[in-house]
Amino acid sequence: MRKLINKWTILVVALIVVGIWALNVHDWHQLWVISSAPDNIPIVAMLFLVPFFTWLGVKQAIANDRLIERLEADPKDAKTHHRKVEPWRPGWAREIHVWPYLVRVEFLATVIVTVILFVWSITLNAPLEEPANPNLTMNPSKAPWYFLGLQEMLVYFDPWIAGVVMPSIIMVGLMVFPYVDSNPLGNGYYTWRQRRFALWMFCAGFLQWILLIVIGTFIRGPGWIWFWPGQTWDHNTVVFDKNIDLHDMIADSAIGKALHLGFLQTGVGKFIFGALVVGGFYIVGALFFHWLMTVDFKRLSFRNLFPKSELEQKLLSRTSMLQYVTFQFFAITVLLAMPVKLILRLALTIKYVWVTPFFNI
Repeated sequence: MRKLINKWTILVVALIVVGIWALNVHDWHQLWVISSAPDNIPIVAMLFLVPFFTWLGVKQAIANDRLIERLEADPKDAKTHHRKVEPWRPGWAREIHVWPYLVRVEFLATVIVTVILFVWSITLNAPLEEPANPNLTMNPSKAPWYFLGLQEMLVYFDPWIAGVVMPSIIMVGLMVFPYVDSNPLGNGYYTWRQRRFALWMFCAGFLQWILLIVIGTFIRGPGWIWFWPGQTWDHNTVVFDKNIDLHDMIADSAIGKALHLGFLQTGVGKFIFGALVVGGFYIVGALFFHWLMTVDFKRLSFRNLFPKSELEQKLLSRTSMLQYVTFQFFAITVLLAMPVKLILRLALTIKYVWVTPFFNI
């Protein structure tokens, strides 16, 4: 009964949010033009496919976790059960050969995808335009949808960071993570309980990238100005956002003037202040991720904010210091620093946190 109530609560909240958004849409025609553009079709489909397959994977993971708990509680059943969510029934084969069963399914999937691509290519024009004209620049000029995340990152970071450093860190991190993962469980089957932390980290990174693509597609209009979905893209709109560095904001604030923090605007002051802020951010981020690694959310409460999970503690004990530090670096740099910088830029128009003669962050 509680699960049914929770499902209905989520559905009602989602409908209310969608209803409020629909009432505030001022330009349905433009929204349709953006959504129906051939190069935006994958993004529109992704808005529905990502939640569906996420729900499907979580559902299978929860079913497997329940089966694991059941088999752990009953050793006799664990010896006879075939460790699948659906129990074996008379008439079912205990083992299925790759040929023809798996190959047949893969062949059918290939045929279906090929048909979909044929229909897609026939009904939708390829998003090709005329040769580039230096005298006529498109506004907004957008990269293909799979590069929109990088283009949106240019708003929050310097070009060398957004175009070189951050993509390199992301790619290297994806290659390194399998080697810093000390969890032997959850290989070959869906599970949430046995790989809770890893799934949280993957979902956070994946959804961040999807969010950047959605922002670049539906929200960034002429001049790369922020327009909410449903607002008319006005080419004459001018935004007077004053970008400010963090040390300037603090030094020019009422508290900064009262404490005589004007020295933060000097060359040495900028460097030391930025180094302390970034260093403190990494320390706080490391403590936050360590808490996520070890906390037991089932026993989490306001009275006990640090309940330890035995499974997570055991997995952490298997992790070497090199693995631990490597993961912390990539997690803080990508999974935490990117959304924090995004919020600082959009909410407080903060451009740089650390200003030096050699680089700016």
